[in-house]
Amino acid sequence: MLLSLCGTLWIASCNSHGEEHKESETTFLVTSPLTMDTLITKDYVSQIHSIQHIELRAQERGYLQKIYVDEGQLVKKGQLMFKIMPKLYEAEQQSAKAEVDFATIEYQNTKTLADRNIVAPNELAMAKAKLAKATAELALAEVHLQFTEIRAPFDGIIGRFHVREGSLLDEGDLLSEFSDNSKMWVYYNVPEAEYLEYKAKVASNDDVIVHLLMANNKYFAYQGVVETIVADFNNETGNIAFRATFPNPDGLLRHGETGNIEMRIPLKNALLIPQKATFEVLDKKYVYVVDEENKIRSREVTIVAEIPHIFVISEGIKETDKILLEGLRLVRENEEIHYEFVQPHTALSQLDLYAE
Repeated sequence: MLLSLCGTLWIASCNSHGEEHKESETTFLVTSPLTMDTLITKDYVSQIHSIQHIELRAQERGYLQKIYVDEGQLVKKGQLMFKIMPKLYEAEQQSAKAEVDFATIEYQNTKTLADRNIVAPNELAMAKAKLAKATAELALAEVHLQFTEIRAPFDGIIGRFHVREGSLLDEGDLLSEFSDNSKMWVYYNVPEAEYLEYKAKVASNDDVIVHLLMANNKYFAYQGVVETIVADFNNETGNIAFRATFPNPDGLLRHGETGNIEMRIPLKNALLIPQKATFEVLDKKYVYVVDEENKIRSREVTIVAEIPHIFVISEGIKETDKILLEGLRLVRENEEIHYEFVQPHTALSQLDLYAE
């Protein structure tokens, strides 16, 4: 019985050592950073504006006699939109025209007498000045009469009416807004550091293409081009405004809409690692590097950009290093591991990424 008990204990001990040895030989996946050209995408909240957005205001006082358009209507350049009752201004024009006729006759008579040396040259000059004054007053009356008709200054879309037919208008009263939506200006604010990076990487003669993510989380069908950067930084926010121009042939975009601008910046020879290969300690990012003795060493890395599931690294590791890909919580510092190496292209291709 004693021999049998000893044999049982020896077998149990062997099994226990076998399980410990098996556990110590857990195979971890290891890969290396990959150097390649890629794109990073930066998002900015944006405001969408028409390339021309103006206020239509009454230029004369009077009753609004007629509205010839409707809210949201596409209006052609020169088309009549509003008319203020013109009776008073028509009367002023007729009066001014009569004055011109009278002054013309007076000037012609005076000139005839002056040619015969019957009247002094000064009288002819005064008659000529009187005619000029009457002509100027007629032109002014005609301008006032024209101001009773508000016509479209360009092709555009009429906005919301602020008055109705029969309203008594004073000079300068707001009638509506008018927008040219053939192209749209999209403004977005860029922090100073990103502005400096942009200026360092983009040549002044290169077109910078941006994309617009609309409020329905869908991309606008047309790309935009960054055409200008405003002159000054906002001292309160530290931002500077960029302006991108988008074609709008279908009229989908309207003045006052919002969206997100996506600016895609190319990176040459970027050092890429999977995000899941990192861990964080006190707001700093680390990876586990496997040394020549197959031991785990933690190392801090500096992240300069982020792509879905990928970090772009500037410092801390190099392309020839081997980093732990999975099982970061199962290892300890300086622990020796058994691993299987995964090619960097394979490791990245298994992630949900779109890098070029």
